[in-house]
Formats: sequence, structure tokens, C-alpha cells
Amino acid sequence: MGEIIYADDLRVGEVHDLGPHTVGEAELVEFASAWDPQSFHVDKADAEAGAFRGLIASGIHTLAIAQRLSVTQVIDSWSVIAGRRLREITFTAPVRPDDTLTGSLRVDAVELDERRGRALITYAIDLRNQRGIDVMHADVEAYVRTRPAGTD
Repeated sequence: MGEIIYADDLRVGEVHDLGPHTVGEAELVEFASAWDPQSFHVDKADAEAGAFRGLIASGIHTLAIAQRLSVTQVIDSWSVIAGRRLREITFTAPVRPDDTLTGSLRVDAVELDERRGRALITYAIDLRNQRGIDVMHADVEAYVRTRPAGTD
């Protein structure tokens, strides 16, 4: 792990790119089988006959991908205390097998509470597929430590 990023270091408006993740059909079905076993997520024949004309990922799976990309590319370097709230999640297009998702994380607010040594950080995560179609938006809140006294 590299340099630790404290809440004081974060700036409203800063944007971080998230790395790619390709959603394989086996991954899509395996996740949905365990966590959201609706037929349009797990049964190819049923899904092809349904409204989406094929398998689609669970929204929870899409959110989990967004979380993983956010943590591995950005948040893992922050001095995070804990997540507070998922304020809003919007699924704007289906995620299909073999879609490659990429996205961004944008810092929207930094509310310092120096007395408690932390800040409430609000950030937005946006994911899109390889065709540039937006598939998910989430507004998230997390507590992040402020820089300890005596450190620069």
C-alpha cells in the first residue's frame, strides 16, 4: 500500500478512473445463483424468452463490481473508518455477459469534523459498458480519518 490519503487531502470535484472488469457469463450466473436467483439472471433459455432477450447481471452484482473497482483503484489508499450510507443507486442499462465495465469515482463533498478526527465524504460512482452506455450510478457516504496531528 502506498501513501495514505486522509480526508484533508481530498478535494471536491476530483475524479478518479476505475479500472475495467469484464463480466463473464459464468460469473454472472454464479453470482445471481447465490444472491439473486431470478430466472433472467440464471436461466439462459428463460432469459432469452423474457423482456431483456438474454441474461443480464443482477443489480447487486453490478454494485459489487463498482465497489470492488472503487476499493482497488481509489478507496484502499484512503484512511477509511467505515461506509455510512448508499444514498442513491440507479441502474440505467442492463449488464450482459462479456460486457466490460469501467467508470469513475468523483468526490462531491468533504465535511470535516476535526473535533472527532474524521470527515464525511460523499462521492459518486458511475459505471459504463464498452459501448459507452451508462449502466449504474451510485451516491455513497463514508467516514474517512483526518490527518493526525503532527503529520504532514
